[in-house]
Amino acid sequence: MNPMIALENRYCAHNYHPLPVVLTKGEGIWVWDTEGKRYLDMMSAYSAVSFGHGHPVLVSALMTQAQRLAVTSRAYHTDQLGPFLQRLCEMTGQDKALPMNTGAEAVETALKAARKWGHKIKGIPDNRAEIIVCHGNFAGRTTTIVGFSSEPQYRDGFGPFASGFVSVPFGDAAALEAAITPHTAAFLVEPIQGEAGIIVPPAGYMAHCREICDRHNVLLICDEVQTGLGRTGCLLACDHESIKPDGLVLGKALGGGLLPVSAFLAREEVMNVFTPGDHGSTFGGNPLAAAVGAAALKLLHEEGLIERAQILGKRLLDGLRAVDHPAINEVRGKGLLIGLELKPDYVSAREFCERLMERGILSKDTHSTVVRFAPPLVIRKEEIDAALEVIGAVFDSLPEPHGRSVDAVQSIAA
Repeated sequence: MNPMIALENRYCAHNYHPLPVVLTKGEGIWVWDTEGKRYLDMMSAYSAVSFGHGHPVLVSALMTQAQRLAVTSRAYHTDQLGPFLQRLCEMTGQDKALPMNTGAEAVETALKAARKWGHKIKGIPDNRAEIIVCHGNFAGRTTTIVGFSSEPQYRDGFGPFASGFVSVPFGDAAALEAAITPHTAAFLVEPIQGEAGIIVPPAGYMAHCREICDRHNVLLICDEVQTGLGRTGCLLACDHESIKPDGLVLGKALGGGLLPVSAFLAREEVMNVFTPGDHGSTFGGNPLAAAVGAAALKLLHEEGLIERAQILGKRLLDGLRAVDHPAINEVRGKGLLIGLELKPDYVSAREFCERLMERGILSKDTHSTVVRFAPPLVIRKEEIDAALEVIGAVFDSLPEPHGRSVDAVQSIAA
């Protein structure tokens, strides 16, 4: 066993099951292990590294601000937070933002806002507000959030859980409407479910949800921690159906792949339920995070990354769908967020990722059947094509029903 892996196994909680590779350097779409082998990163840290590893513009913003002022807490104003939130609100069409650090923190912020809005503005009796969520949701790992998860492992042994959540099938607008009661404050939804296996809802689903929420005076809150900031070929995944949510959760890519930055954004009526002392975070909105976040948002447009995700995502999606192999169950996604679902009786997604790793591509399985492909948005078409060649080679290397194995193409990692 690699000594670094052994050391991590000895001293780190076993709450992850990483692939057996030890990374030491990253640049752009590439990462290197301690042996000097190069890999194409097709994961982007679950979309957190959308700008690639160590983007020089973002690293420069980080270093410049770190040498001036990094953390003050929100006990004081700084010259970085206002401009950052102004850019973020203007880009997303929201009125106000509350900065946090992780995606889970931003989701918790959204839940608090929805409940207080439900009580103070909508008139729901105190402690009776309900929030509707979807089967297959993933919004983080806090006890409140795992309490409304439909994944048994995420809940096992971590109760008791908070009440006030109602779960409906994802992609079923009629089920949403049927679940709404006078106590319903909000509907929290991922426009595309990431951890569930890159599940894309039927066309028109988000627009229908918007209409239902309007009619029933229910907040529509979109969790775009994974799908936001260009990942799906639009600035936000909800932009594909031209809808504007009442609340928006962003994270991951907002930190430029350098540090955790997240935010809950909302229209003024929703955000104004917060008063001093209601909510906070020592690190949320710190000058360092604000400087990097603002630089990341600017870079998103300057380098045309949203358009690149749309064009290159189609190239990758079409290329994967062109692979003809009996192990493939379905290929789905939008932009550069794509799931390759495999037939579990043929090959596990974990094994497929290990075979990819051997040939110089890093990805990760989800729910044992889906391989996730979400490379940095700075990837080029030549690298998409090279990745498709390697993916095809992995399929060729899988044993046929009678046991024959073929290895047709060399690794791009050579």
